[in-house]
Amino acid sequence: MTDRRRINGPPGGTRPPVFASLLKSATGAATERPTRTRQPTELRKIFLKTGLIPSATGSAYLEIQPSSSTTNSTFKSLVPPSSALKLTCTVHGPKPLPRSAAFSPNLVLTTHVKYAPFAARRRKGHIRDASERDLGVHLETAIRGAIIAERWPKSGLDVTITVLEAEDDRWWGDTPGSHDASWGMMNVLAGCITAASAAIADARIDCLDLVSGGVAALVAEGNASNAPKLLLDTDPAEHQSIISACVVGYLPSRDEITELWLKGDTSRVSLSADDKRSGHEALVDGAVDAARAAQTVLAEAVRESAERYAQAVIGSTKEAGNNGDVEMKV
Repeated sequence: MTDRRRINGPPGGTRPPVFASLLKSATGAATERPTRTRQPTELRKIFLKTGLIPSATGSAYLEIQPSSSTTNSTFKSLVPPSSALKLTCTVHGPKPLPRSAAFSPNLVLTTHVKYAPFAARRRKGHIRDASERDLGVHLETAIRGAIIAERWPKSGLDVTITVLEAEDDRWWGDTPGSHDASWGMMNVLAGCITAASAAIADARIDCLDLVSGGVAALVAEGNASNAPKLLLDTDPAEHQSIISACVVGYLPSRDEITELWLKGDTSRVSLSADDKRSGHEALVDGAVDAARAAQTVLAEAVRESAERYAQAVIGSTKEAGNNGDVEMKV
């Protein structure tokens, strides 16, 4: 039954049309996919800020700079060559559980990941689909290992992430169905883990360590006979053939992995002659290195949040002391 009081949008997905004139540059040459100019171990720039949502107990905003370099510098189009990753995270709690809920000696953690309708090139619906539910499960597993849950019995914690702009699964010029189109979820999950850790720290919830997310991928470049390369923080729009990818949730000070998601076939992957590791071992090690690099940004954001909280406490204490002084006159 349709709602007659408002104009509903199309029931299916919407995708901006790409005309033939957009596939050519000003000189008439065909455009090519963007190329990676970063080093294999170099990450894109990360912006992370906490305390942006006053109504929440803790909040964080994460943004990753897009890869704007292209092989043809004269190419100009309304369609960007690659997208960025932008998401917000809010934390509500710890708060008492409902009376109808069963007794829990530990903190009950609830995670919710939702794409905005305009986040991806294919429009998302208002109800969470299977991919969004999977991201929520992976996020819960990643941050559950860092929270000291036994300190809050009969309490609940809600972590909500809204993806404002998602990572592209492939270059927009590729034919749909030409290759696996779900590599962007790996980068989204890594960003969700890092932002959730910053928001939980901003909410002053005791944790064992700051958990950060990292992504690594094995990419086949050139001929099929060439050995695949291990790249950190890959942009799916820059590569046509991604063999496998891995995302981890990592605790640097404890050297522990709380979440591991590996996708792709690494059984037949052989690295260079100097690297004797197997494909999955190299992927996990690369994802851990990426998580360690992201942890530096996370630690700086948490430090700024702690300084802001300390200044607020000192200011409130001084104000309370000034209001509590009573002048006695004889």
